[in-house]
Amino acid sequence: MSDQILEDARELLQKEILALQETTDALDESFVQAVRLIQNAKGKVVVSGVGKSGLIGQKIAATMSSMGTVAVFLHPTDALHGDLGMVNEGDVIIAISHSGTSDEILAIIAPLRRIGAKIIAMVGNVNSELALAADGILRLVVHEEADHLNLAPTASALATLALGDAVAGCLSKLRNFKHEDFAKYHPAGAIGRRLLLTVRDLMHGGDELPIVLPDATVDEVLTVLTDKRLGGVNVVTNRETMQLAGVITDGDLKRALKQREKFFSLCAADMMTKNPTVVCEEDMASHALELMENRPFQILVLPVLSKPGAVVGLLRLHDLLKMT
Repeated sequence: MSDQILEDARELLQKEILALQETTDALDESFVQAVRLIQNAKGKVVVSGVGKSGLIGQKIAATMSSMGTVAVFLHPTDALHGDLGMVNEGDVIIAISHSGTSDEILAIIAPLRRIGAKIIAMVGNVNSELALAADGILRLVVHEEADHLNLAPTASALATLALGDAVAGCLSKLRNFKHEDFAKYHPAGAIGRRLLLTVRDLMHGGDELPIVLPDATVDEVLTVLTDKRLGGVNVVTNRETMQLAGVITDGDLKRALKQREKFFSLCAADMMTKNPTVVCEEDMASHALELMENRPFQILVLPVLSKPGAVVGLLRLHDLLKMT
């Protein structure tokens, strides 16, 4: 019995995967035109559908809103009883109906036209009444539902959701939607906290800030490294202007140790990395993480500068990884 359950589950999932693959393969210029229609619209996106299509439509509208495209959901029955008031001239309607023959959806087409909205049909039948009445088409290709009766909207619901995600994602990229934009719409929860953090929130500054002057001896550098325990020390030209001359990391010390006889006669300027990669205290923490990780060899510490260019902190990769 358990083997049969697993076999049935795998068969169901394979049917849903097939629907996603065939919908992907069917993408053509009509998809581009639909995305451009939304991109160039003066108004918002209004997603509408009935039953399971309506539930999926709510998720599509929510995803678009969180990724930079203003979108709302409108149930077609409610639309016919006053809620059409939320639709304005210049809005774009995404009307979801796999068959393209849903009576409730077809009933709002003429009123939407009178308002001056554009209509995109998300359908499986491009020759359906809904598709023929639309300004654009988002095509679903689902030859079979995933359930054993081939009746419940399973594969079609998944394909609809995925196609909606594709539209939302393309629009987000076209609008140059950035991490900080995403953070504005997600102020709560782990994602929001991570995206809203700046370098200043995570850096070690004030009494924790490890600094030495260029003429500092090896003993002085080792003392600061040991006391501060941050894996690096900023070398500044002087303690008044706090201009960065370089940075000394554990790796720099190991390289300096190769000069066995000369090691204890070296000064900070001899060991430091000149012109190191730096970040500004106002930069997003996610930007700093990209700087440290997206390179052939990871950087473990970064000097942090103020806007005028003075050293104000040291940022560790360890501190950034704790936020992910």
